[in-house]
Amino acid sequence: MTNLKLLWRDRRFWQIGGQVIAVLLAIAVVTILWSNLNRNLQQLGIRFGFDFLQQQASFDIGETAISYKPTDTYSRALWVGLINSLRIAVLGVFLTTIVGVSAGIARLSDNWLVRNISLVYVEIFRNTPLLLQLLFWYFAVFLGFPKTENKISLWGMIYLSQNGAEFPWFTLSPEFSALLLGLTFYTGAFIAEIVRGGIQSVPKGQWEAARSLGLKPGLVMRLVVFPQALRVIIPPLTSQYLNLTKNSSLAIAIGYPDIYFVASTTFNQTGRAVEVMLLIMLTYLTLSLTISLVMNLLNRSVQIQER
Repeated sequence: MTNLKLLWRDRRFWQIGGQVIAVLLAIAVVTILWSNLNRNLQQLGIRFGFDFLQQQASFDIGETAISYKPTDTYSRALWVGLINSLRIAVLGVFLTTIVGVSAGIARLSDNWLVRNISLVYVEIFRNTPLLLQLLFWYFAVFLGFPKTENKISLWGMIYLSQNGAEFPWFTLSPEFSALLLGLTFYTGAFIAEIVRGGIQSVPKGQWEAARSLGLKPGLVMRLVVFPQALRVIIPPLTSQYLNLTKNSSLAIAIGYPDIYFVASTTFNQTGRAVEVMLLIMLTYLTLSLTISLVMNLLNRSVQIQER
């Protein structure tokens, strides 16, 4: 009896018990929802399953990184869409980091012009809807370029036309280019404020100590201030990378065939709404967890190690 009373008052017992109860409730909710789903599908005469993935897709995809033809299966089509999404996510994270860090540092510049140009950029791109920006880049910018025979040349290395941006070794379609620029500049505006806040969190004594050693301002930022600011920057930066990846689903508005675009076409043709939505959810969940894992490892590496 005494042991029971002690267990009843044990804080760890309630912590473990609360977690067990939460898990049981979650299992019960999922079981109920799954039972209702099966019952509703049976009433509609629909059989749950992913066998449709092996059926012929019978639709074309405008932009592919791997070989694809309409006679391929739905699984092949979805794989093409996933690769297109990964292209945007990887390149977008890389470019938006450059833009965001540069703009964030520029926000603290001693140069009046540089500081205010960065301010205008941040306020405009951060306070207008992303969808509106994507439509602007696509319709007003890329479709506003001249036709291929009158393409604009930049330094003889980049050519701009309604077919997109042509480089010496590859060509980016107008849909891909508009989506990439829209995501880069929109997310970069948020990252700029994160970087600015992280830099300002570094104690002024660190700046003064670095200057007292005779370091130039650029070296002070690169060697002393920015490495310390990373401890503050990386956690919110992770959220922006996740937002960029998920916001890439807006590609459907300008016709870029990402995973969401291809999955929507698959759903419209097969009518397998539940299966397709589960695949989309699993895809974005996997991408988000992967980004979070990588950023958590990076965040752990920049933290101060206690002795």
